[in-house]
Amino acid sequence: MSTLSKLGFVIILFIGIPTTYAQPLYQPLGQKADTLSSKPEWNLTIFPDGRGLPQGAGDATQGKKIFNQHCVACHGFDAIGGSAMPLVGEVGSLTSKYPEKTVNSYWPYATTLFDYIRRSMPPSSPYSLSSNEIYALCAYILSQDGIIEPGVELNEVTLPQVTMPNRDGFSVIHPQ
Repeated sequence: MSTLSKLGFVIILFIGIPTTYAQPLYQPLGQKADTLSSKPEWNLTIFPDGRGLPQGAGDATQGKKIFNQHCVACHGFDAIGGSAMPLVGEVGSLTSKYPEKTVNSYWPYATTLFDYIRRSMPPSSPYSLSSNEIYALCAYILSQDGIIEPGVELNEVTLPQVTMPNRDGFSVIHPQ
């Protein structure tokens, strides 16, 4: 190969190819935080007493259908666990030798369940479920351990009235 051919190859290599195949220094993922924080659903706080809950309603029968459609792949049939943690079971186990922290055994407020589902489930499309669907999912999950009866309709009034088994398991005063 002549010197001129080598020089031409080097020029093509260093000039032509990098501009064609250059990669950015970072991968621009998602949206800017200021764009997200301007959305009203990101600024909605749901309190334990129910302030901030949207209108809607659902029961466990509806919730089971929605669960089987959107949740069973990760949380398993009957919400006892799969690739994701179990949501139900083990109520009363927190003082045992092998405590299990499920939604029904550990969480102190049912309103937290609504908020968590709304903000993060399903993981591939948070905020995609309607309020009715979320109330129904809450009813299904809570009915699995008898926290509520399956026929109870949950809504913005009845959900905060649900007494979770571990409601008094947290202290607002930190030991010194």
